[in-house]
Amino acid sequence: MIYDEELETMPREALEALQLKRLQNTVERVYNLVPFYKNKFDEISVKPEDIKTLDDLKRLPFTLKEDLRDNYPFGLFTIPLEQVVRLHASSGTTGKPTVVGYSKRDIELWSNLMARSFAAAGVTRGDIIQNAYGYGLFTGGLGAHYGGEKLGATVIPISGGNTQKQIMIMQDFGSTVFTATPSYALYLAESAHDMCVTQDKIKLKVGILGAEPWTEEMREAIEEKLGIDAIDIYGLSEIMGPGVAIECKEAKHGLHIWEDAFIPEIVDPDTGEVLKDGEEGELVITTITKDALPLIRYRTHDITHIIKEPCICGRTHKRIARIKGRSDDMLIIRGVNIFPSQIESLLIDIEGIEPHYQLIVDRVNNLDVLEVKVEVSEKVFSDEIRKLQSLQKKIEKDIKDLYGINVKVTLSEPKSLTRFEGKAKRVIDKRKM
Repeated sequence: MIYDEELETMPREALEALQLKRLQNTVERVYNLVPFYKNKFDEISVKPEDIKTLDDLKRLPFTLKEDLRDNYPFGLFTIPLEQVVRLHASSGTTGKPTVVGYSKRDIELWSNLMARSFAAAGVTRGDIIQNAYGYGLFTGGLGAHYGGEKLGATVIPISGGNTQKQIMIMQDFGSTVFTATPSYALYLAESAHDMCVTQDKIKLKVGILGAEPWTEEMREAIEEKLGIDAIDIYGLSEIMGPGVAIECKEAKHGLHIWEDAFIPEIVDPDTGEVLKDGEEGELVITTITKDALPLIRYRTHDITHIIKEPCICGRTHKRIARIKGRSDDMLIIRGVNIFPSQIESLLIDIEGIEPHYQLIVDRVNNLDVLEVKVEVSEKVFSDEIRKLQSLQKKIEKDIKDLYGINVKVTLSEPKSLTRFEGKAKRVIDKRKM
């Protein structure tokens, strides 16, 4: 279902004209209202009037997460605080939190984009959305909540955790849509199995899952265990929250990024050079409709590429490929770049392996070492030692074939690794401790 026919199917020429007009307005506003941007523009001798085409965007400076922290809490706002109706913030686990403000118009825009995203995933007014994203300073819960209400669906604001109650509510209320992180959706599916709650006892049809990178193999596992369509959604607090991009139900191949509100670029993570559509690099986003906190060329650190081909759903907005990982989360082991999602894809393809794993990086005698802890199924765990050793050696060989390095694989008994109700913590890097 298309929520906003005019905007979602706008011809590219008209869409790009709209983007340019909104970009020019945004650049003028931040230059005149935010000292940080005025200084950055002046340093490279660029004025708002120099932005005459969309291609001129690459002349503008990048904005980094550190810039938000350095201007903590409200230094990048373009409106006075009395016009800000809501504040969100990141957890601040690596320093000062990044603070995001919203005007009344920002909240309305966000709600519309989330409603548009829900509709793209196949959600309708008659659906019951069980919203297991966290409420609070994290943008996920309220972002999904307002979008569901804007669409006209029924929203259950259950938030994350309390899994047994989640499953009870799912049965009793007849939830048809589940919003959560993919790792929590998988955990909920396992818990439902343990509670003898089979697919015929619930009415779920769609899972809208995001807030962490996940793989096609993990999607297949979730869909099989819950009997749903698992749809990938993308967003980040600094840009807006959830609803920046989403897969459509028709294709489930690439996430439509709503270009009437955001301009995406793909750049080389090392040089910052803009790459062509189809080339893999770091996603950079410029907001062109925000009141309180517009951002110019924000570096997301998310690794993806633009899908060039038109989508079968009829939407004209560009698609980004599923997020492969993060440039700043990427593990470098003996000079080899390793993304946890690639390890996940390899593991899930191996029979007898459960989709729960942990990567432990350490430094021994000045040499980086990687241990991969992975759960095996009940059946495999009860096999004789020889078979377990054979499985362990197979995984070690497969990883070496993929990356060219030796790793230690540890097989763990079923349900021994930590489960997560929010974002899964897949990597423990002891080199930083």
